[in-house]
Amino acid sequence: MQIKGKVVLVTGANRGLGKQFAKSLVEAGAAKVYAAARDPGSVKIEGVEAIPLDVTNHDDIAAAAERYTDVQVLINNAGATTRGLLTDPASTQGVRELFEVNVIGPLALTQAFAPILKRNGGGAVVNVLSVLSWVALPSGGAYSVSKSAAWALTNVQREELREQGTLVVAVHPGYIDTDMTAGVTAPKTTPEHVVGEVLAAVERDQEEVLVDDTGRAVKESLSTAKPLYLTGIPR
Repeated sequence: MQIKGKVVLVTGANRGLGKQFAKSLVEAGAAKVYAAARDPGSVKIEGVEAIPLDVTNHDDIAAAAERYTDVQVLINNAGATTRGLLTDPASTQGVRELFEVNVIGPLALTQAFAPILKRNGGGAVVNVLSVLSWVALPSGGAYSVSKSAAWALTNVQREELREQGTLVVAVHPGYIDTDMTAGVTAPKTTPEHVVGEVLAAVERDQEEVLVDDTGRAVKESLSTAKPLYLTGIPR
């Protein structure tokens, strides 16, 4: 499907990767870009329509689905992270909170917009996941758990929405150079590169996107005798 002329809703569009999605969609000729954020006043992007949307708020999601009935592409980008050891009982609340944002948010949004996408010709759902869907890093277990669940969710959504002609795309980047990874010294991919790869994949009807060497290496290892989820990512 072509991005040009399409109506797209991007969650978490006020910063980082979401902001780049919104900017690149405008540049690619999208007919309309709904740039969603908890505080729409924090969206500073020319050519978009900033809309209020907290992906953990049922009423916000219902209101968005009722109002933005022309959406043809939904990009579930909003995400959160936290640090801590899962063996520490204090981390349990953090896991719950991450699930609300990283799993239940994309679930609820896709539920709300799937009928809209169907009426508008099928369209696409893009779920921004992570290479950490497949492997864990020390002290980042809660994020990996949530992204693994989101990957499973994406695979189920793909099967359930295939009949109505909705493309469901899983994106598995490594570190992206955004404020979320400001303290990370490992190699990072630019938001521009990630978004470019994702939009190109949507136009090719490609269901999975690997945007960097880390993602490709981890994915390739999954079918080997020593997958990286057992041996760890070399650092």
